[in-house]
Amino acid sequence: MRQTATTLLQSPLLHATSIAVVYRGKEFMLHQGEMETGKANPPDDTTLYEIGSVSKTFAGLLLANAVLDGKAALDDPIQQYLPAAYPNLQSQGQPIRLRHLITHTSNMPGMLPLQVNTVLKDFTAHATPAKLNAAYANYGQRQFWQDLHTVSIKGPLGKDYAYSSAGTELVAHALETIYGLPYEALLTQWLAREAGMQDTRLSITAKDAGRLAPGYHSDNPAVTTPMPQLPWGAAGNLKSTMPDMAKYLRLQLSTHPAVVESHKPLARFQDDFSIGYFWNIGSNRQLGTHYVHHGGVPRAQSYAYVVPTYQLGVFIITNQSGDATAGAMESALAHIFDTVEAMEGAR
Repeated sequence: MRQTATTLLQSPLLHATSIAVVYRGKEFMLHQGEMETGKANPPDDTTLYEIGSVSKTFAGLLLANAVLDGKAALDDPIQQYLPAAYPNLQSQGQPIRLRHLITHTSNMPGMLPLQVNTVLKDFTAHATPAKLNAAYANYGQRQFWQDLHTVSIKGPLGKDYAYSSAGTELVAHALETIYGLPYEALLTQWLAREAGMQDTRLSITAKDAGRLAPGYHSDNPAVTTPMPQLPWGAAGNLKSTMPDMAKYLRLQLSTHPAVVESHKPLARFQDDFSIGYFWNIGSNRQLGTHYVHHGGVPRAQSYAYVVPTYQLGVFIITNQSGDATAGAMESALAHIFDTVEAMEGAR
């Protein structure tokens, strides 16, 4: 882990990282670097990080639980959970179904409002965080429902991969409809009950604001703002600590029925790439079948890996977000995977 952190922090612009590893029932945590340049303030176990789109796997887990509860079916048309008629949410006579949303095969736009997709095309531009803040400043569920009427679905459903955070937000609303609770309450109660996770949430209270990790966007040397709040937040607004993420990894490596359901491959795109309930399912010689998700907001990027073959879970995060950040994390993680492979070979 130390070698992974050291390798990662040699990358330009990266200067802090935290890593949680669960390996054959044991937990390991490492924090390295300084969160703000020159301030000697390393992250620690109380630091709240923005985990970005890793949040989607939590929504998938709750939907898997709803399916097992008999409260939802993957082939349910999303329309049955919506507050008004949306005849546009279909293609070639077929309605968008829950399974299309969780496998990114609904052909829904990436984000709503639609102008955010244009902003994100130039993600590394220094103005991007401010443009995102402006787009979401007064954007709540009411505006989302209005914009959803303007969405046009092109192409066959269930076939082509088209990553959609807007689709994830619809899943959160469906869960609210199913259980009669706000998504955040539903999620925090479930995580506390099933995994003992008490420090993972969508919104930050004033009391906890000081625990939120500062972070950097692109090559801008000034600390930037957090990810703005999305209408439900399921697509990328979760904040968590490393001890809680270790509990999440432990849960993902367990035989919990909702976890097992959420890992089922539902759409196959290549021989070595499928999607379950938002989880990307990969397969290679070193790790076997494994589950992975990247998270990115304007000032943090992360990866979660679940590798059942080795009873291994890894979560890594850094408080900088640019074009090269994800690749740097992937390269650095090779040390952990190579070490575990060698240890397993010696067993």
